[in-house]
Amino acid sequence: MKNLILLLVSFVFSLSIYAKNESQPISVEVTGKGKPILLIPGFTVPGDIWNPLVKKLEKNYECHIVTLAGFGGKEPIEFPWLPKVNESIKKYILKNDLQNATIIGHSLGGTIAIWLATKNDLKLSKIILIDALPASGALMIPDFNPENLIYESPYNNQQLTMDDVAFEQTATAMSKGMSLKESAREKIKNWILESDRKTYVYGFTDYLKLDLRENLKNISIPVTIIAASQPYGEEMVKQTYKNQYENLKDYNFIIAEDSAHFIMLDNPEWFLKQMQTILSSK
Repeated sequence: MKNLILLLVSFVFSLSIYAKNESQPISVEVTGKGKPILLIPGFTVPGDIWNPLVKKLEKNYECHIVTLAGFGGKEPIEFPWLPKVNESIKKYILKNDLQNATIIGHSLGGTIAIWLATKNDLKLSKIILIDALPASGALMIPDFNPENLIYESPYNNQQLTMDDVAFEQTATAMSKGMSLKESAREKIKNWILESDRKTYVYGFTDYLKLDLRENLKNISIPVTIIAASQPYGEEMVKQTYKNQYENLKDYNFIIAEDSAHFIMLDNPEWFLKQMQTILSSK
């Protein structure tokens, strides 16, 4: 009997390891018919943030809504996280033959869209970037050098070992600068708290390491950027985007007034109208 119990425990343990190894970098839900659109959310954010937009688009577009591993209740994957996410989205586009697809990305999702647009084997139509930069690390870190960003750092270790109360305080503080609305801040905070902690910590390191400024020279498809005016003001925002996108030949730039980072939550009606206009333009 004891041997049988040990065998069962071993079997269950093996299954759990197998399941972990089988976790996918992305999960995708598909709805609607028409031209393909791939929607990629930001860091910690589930794909259902796009639901209001998808409801407007699904009559005329086939919407592929992405959720990244470790977020929105999805199982985490082994590291490095972001390179696997990027490659997985690229393979998804190729496997499903999403010819002339439009990529819509918010924040990290927009950075991923930039990466996809630089790949010659993808035949994309356009990318729409919502408050997204090609090199967030360069904006946030003085003397930025991607090689200096490693997983095993004092800051990361502190984040990983932080107790739940302290981590919730951190999430609350993070959410305050991301939206002008209290209800939206609560959502953002909860998305952070619901994320896999290790993905949150090490995944953000991956995010900050990625520098696509030179790669912008390889983009030849139309690019539209929607940038939040708050909390830094329009002039600073314009200068930041001008500096970061210096190597992009041409792009359409739109300022979202009275909006912080989560433009779709701060100014939803305006956002939906803008997206429909951009998608309908040639």
